[in-house]
Amino acid sequence: MHDHRRLGRELDLFDTDPLMGAGLPYWLPDGAIVRHTLEEYIRDAELRAGYRHVYSPVLGKRELYEISGHWDHYGDDMFPPMDVGAEQILLRPSLCPHHALIYRSRSHSYRELPLRMAELGGMYRSELSGVLGGLTRVRAITLNDAHIFCTREQAVQEARAALELIGRAYADLGIRASRYRLSLPGEGGKYVADPELWRRATALLREALDGSGIPYEAAEGEAAFYGPKIDVQITDPAGREATLSTVQIDFHQPERFDLHYIGPDGAKHRPVMVHRSIIGSVERAVAHLVEEHGGAFPPWLAPVQLAVLPVGEEQAGAAKALAGCARELGLRAETAGPEQGTLAARIRAARLVPYQAVIGGREAAAGLVAPRLRDGRRPDALPGAGLLRRIADRVAARGPGLWDPS
Repeated sequence: MHDHRRLGRELDLFDTDPLMGAGLPYWLPDGAIVRHTLEEYIRDAELRAGYRHVYSPVLGKRELYEISGHWDHYGDDMFPPMDVGAEQILLRPSLCPHHALIYRSRSHSYRELPLRMAELGGMYRSELSGVLGGLTRVRAITLNDAHIFCTREQAVQEARAALELIGRAYADLGIRASRYRLSLPGEGGKYVADPELWRRATALLREALDGSGIPYEAAEGEAAFYGPKIDVQITDPAGREATLSTVQIDFHQPERFDLHYIGPDGAKHRPVMVHRSIIGSVERAVAHLVEEHGGAFPPWLAPVQLAVLPVGEEQAGAAKALAGCARELGLRAETAGPEQGTLAARIRAARLVPYQAVIGGREAAAGLVAPRLRDGRRPDALPGAGLLRRIADRVAARGPGLWDPS
């Protein structure tokens, strides 16, 4: 069973320091590569799906969160206000109020809708120290967030499209959902008191799920304070379940922020706000990837994609040249020469690297390399350029597969 906290340290992905504080991990170079690659993948997927990216500050006035409802319904999970002159400033617990203000800053026509706004942004939760752990429960979160401003008629299709994006991302990452949950309100004052809001939003989410053919379970008490949501659940090797991705339909915040668009009749109309996150928090996503793959990431996500192993010093020049060509192609390649031990020891040390290229005297004389795959397969020797092309094609295609037959 893989524990991402142990593996994260063993593989030099991330660590913590008591001087930084609990729930505030820092990323080491290899972990930063995984994180950066994952973030770029998400941005690219969103751009292809018609999203436009924004940046917004991690701070906001208390009044902003009073309008959104976070202060009243979510205050226990927020850090205390900071007095700055005559104002109270808060670390944001969510990105949606900021995106509502960005939408509100310009007038919009029905012709612009759906307007899809995305951000990989920081937010902060005042988690108790007893529940913090590794990357799964942290106080500083980078959220893959997006908000789609659309008409009531467009909301179901936008929710379905978000579910499709989530499915494709899981396939590329080599992970799977354990179940889909329709999260509904429960008892108590945690939720916005507007039965009609809840009825309309729940009906739209059920329509999106049913239209996607996704089996799901309803669960009371798991909704956001402002509306129901679809939670995509994952399960770690220890059997613990957590939410990774979400899709929500929100009538509450468009009302609170007085959002509108100009319809074909020339009058103002209220948009619907669809919240969605493909991979949730980057921290939790990486934690799950580490545990799911045991550090043997899909080739496109691996910190090192190719280890070049010269058998002897005589092949060191050829090995360095091959690694240099790999980097020119955008591949992450390293050379491990005889100074790092026997060939067998170096092969073991690079066991999590998707591809190894062994260059001995025979290969060097013939202008070839001997590939070894992480899963134990050993394809026939081939020219270095051919191997790099095969790897680059596999990386560009993403997904968990190592080698395409040809």
